[in-house]
Amino acid sequence: MWDGGNNDFPFFKPDLFVVVADPLRPGHELHYHPGETNIRMADVVVINKVDSATPEQVAEVKADIAEMNPRARVILARSALTLQGGEIKGKKVAVVEDGPTLTHGGMTFGAGVVAARRFGAAELVDPVPYATGELAATLHKYPALEHLIPAMGYGQGQMHELETTLNAMPADLVLSATPIDLTRVLKLEKPVVRVRYELEEMTAEPGQAAQPKLADLLRGIVEKARAGSTPAAHR
Repeated sequence: MWDGGNNDFPFFKPDLFVVVADPLRPGHELHYHPGETNIRMADVVVINKVDSATPEQVAEVKADIAEMNPRARVILARSALTLQGGEIKGKKVAVVEDGPTLTHGGMTFGAGVVAARRFGAAELVDPVPYATGELAATLHKYPALEHLIPAMGYGQGQMHELETTLNAMPADLVLSATPIDLTRVLKLEKPVVRVRYELEEMTAEPGQAAQPKLADLLRGIVEKARAGSTPAAHR
């Protein structure tokens, strides 16, 4: 398995090329490199977050895929959110999101904001009055961001600014939707609740054709790989 994180494309030919498309950013699959290249090369395109996007946004991405790569199989899915570390209902939260998604990725919110609203947080505390240094400059550069902090922690200075900002914010807890566990790199004076998400493939609506399942598409590849790694004496 090779993961380019939408910043690259494979340097070898995969048995199954899977690309994830975000309907909250419809049109990016046409105009962003290497995302556009990946769509054209894909065997399977997973359109995720269909429960957060509008039907029109999903339809636009599906139409773009059909135009660029009509042979690709399309799977609709959602990110099922769960909380790890406590409840947030009725609490004031400081939301930390994945940095690249919220800066050059073009989004104004992420899974943390979605979780805060879905699980009943009382308030998303505005970080702007408490931010310092490069973090403050980032928030100023992207004024359309909702009340959240993009995780700017690419060095000791930025991590210190993130830590200082979170500790200064008048929040009951930190709601972290970053891939990394913030408590491993920051000394925070508030409880941290993590937002986790798992892919859930959607089922077809009545009257619609059933969509392929990733497990089915991967089964033959997995069986072939297992057979190739099994010693001859034990086959």
